[in-house]
Amino acid sequence: MTNYADIKKYSSKVQPTWCGGCGNFGIWASIKRALVELEIEPEKVLFCFDIGCNGNMNDKIGGYRFHGLHGRVLPVAVGAKIANEDLIVIASAGDGATYSEGIGHFIHTLRNEYPITFLVHDNENYGLTTGQCSATTREDVAMNSSPDGNTGKTMNPLELALSQNPSFMAQAFSGDIEGTKEILKLAIKHQIEGKGLSYVNILQSCPTYNKVTGNKWYMERIKNVDSNLDVGDMNKAREIIGNISKDIPVGVIYKNPKAISYLSRLSYRGSKSLLVNEVRKEVTSIKELLSELV
Repeated sequence: MTNYADIKKYSSKVQPTWCGGCGNFGIWASIKRALVELEIEPEKVLFCFDIGCNGNMNDKIGGYRFHGLHGRVLPVAVGAKIANEDLIVIASAGDGATYSEGIGHFIHTLRNEYPITFLVHDNENYGLTTGQCSATTREDVAMNSSPDGNTGKTMNPLELALSQNPSFMAQAFSGDIEGTKEILKLAIKHQIEGKGLSYVNILQSCPTYNKVTGNKWYMERIKNVDSNLDVGDMNKAREIIGNISKDIPVGVIYKNPKAISYLSRLSYRGSKSLLVNEVRKEVTSIKELLSELV
């Protein structure tokens, strides 16, 4: 049960600026509730945001926050985690930034099992730049830059992720705040346990620019993953994620039982301290250098 008094720790004086009905409201609420129920204090968390509507959460949530470049949030998040393994790092990006501009970073983050939690805010368009087609926009759906409909093939991001045998792959729906919260709790626990990357694709509505796949559309099609599912069965996972327009799965879909976290592979580091502590030992004043530049 969420202690709503503790939610205030993750509150901000800056009010949300998303469009009414935007799925980011649900994701925002789910993230805060998940962290509170896990009893994680804001000073233990680093939120990394990409460019896009997801990034408008940057100043609307408590905790350490970093706003990156378009498609480049994962290198920042991974670098922070490697430097300070004690931080809980939660990276957010949209479908455009993840599955187009940043697709190389996405693949290699999956491949290397960096122990962060990655949330994709998938509204099937570039919302912040007023509704262009993204890799997940459905075929024949009209967008501002494609008034005759999207002529490109629709990507199934879960199939792409599964090709890398991920340690944790889930899908959530922003219209179900309680359900998304529970999935995020599992994803964050996976990171805390040091098992590798926890990746969650969050299906969300964009009431302003994507009129087709709104909350009603999803609620008629989403299907909760069977609680008895063997999440270590890749063939079953492939079967579940095969259709992106019917019986759309929501829940934890696959976990690689043999996955090894990137940090666990750094055997040459031995018992060395965190990188952030090593840097502190050799802090050098740059006042003289700065005086030369003034």
